[in-house]
Amino acid sequence: MINFLKESTFAVKSTLRVAWRILKKEYLKVFGLCFMMFLIFNISGFMAYIFSDFNLVVSLLMAGIFLILYCGFQLTLFKFILRVIDEDYHEVYVRDSIPPTRHIVRFLVATIYFILCVVCVYGLIIIVIFPFAYIHVPMEVLKQVAVSMGALGIIFTWLRIAFFPFFIIDKDFSAFKSIKFSLAVTRGNFTKLAMLLSLLTVFQLLHLVVNLEGNFAWGIFVSLINTLLIIPLSSVALTVVYTRMITEYEGDTNPTIMRNII
Repeated sequence: MINFLKESTFAVKSTLRVAWRILKKEYLKVFGLCFMMFLIFNISGFMAYIFSDFNLVVSLLMAGIFLILYCGFQLTLFKFILRVIDEDYHEVYVRDSIPPTRHIVRFLVATIYFILCVVCVYGLIIIVIFPFAYIHVPMEVLKQVAVSMGALGIIFTWLRIAFFPFFIIDKDFSAFKSIKFSLAVTRGNFTKLAMLLSLLTVFQLLHLVVNLEGNFAWGIFVSLINTLLIIPLSSVALTVVYTRMITEYEGDTNPTIMRNII
């Protein structure tokens, strides 16, 4: 177990070193794409507020446009980083990384599958826990346990399925096939992924704590670190992890979901 943790720690450190090197090389382009996603997300929220009492059809149309734009920029970001990794000694341009329409559609469909998976996992947890009410376990205790286990279940599901966008843009897989391969390549890598996620979310948690304490100056500082460094680094690190898992993958060419859940 100790050797396994040492190997996982080394793998995470190695991933972060490679991600940092790539980010330094292409910082402006990576940050620019992240910033565009940030703008689209916030503008869409503002427009939703403006059009909340307006025509429903116009509101849905605007929501669809912003959703497609956000997904397009996210896929462009991942595809750009993949091309930087593959073409390490050549100049890579963002315009050459714009995904085709079919990839955006597959990404949206896979996202729906992802949401359904999360709902199913949470539903199974509730089904397992709440029968304990019949043996007089307090309902408040059951609710707390359900929320805690549900949160862990969502994190587990996210870590296992989160790599589906890469299979869509890199392998041109369908939405469902990308979900299956994400489950397959992450099997056996959960500890490494969890450690990497923990390191990358430290500043997110710190930002939340600072905001709760009402420290405005520190809140701005932590927010800047997140925006300028952590979010771009996270995107690059996830892409590096994907390339490594693909290189090491020796599983089936047509994996099944049930075989790769655990």
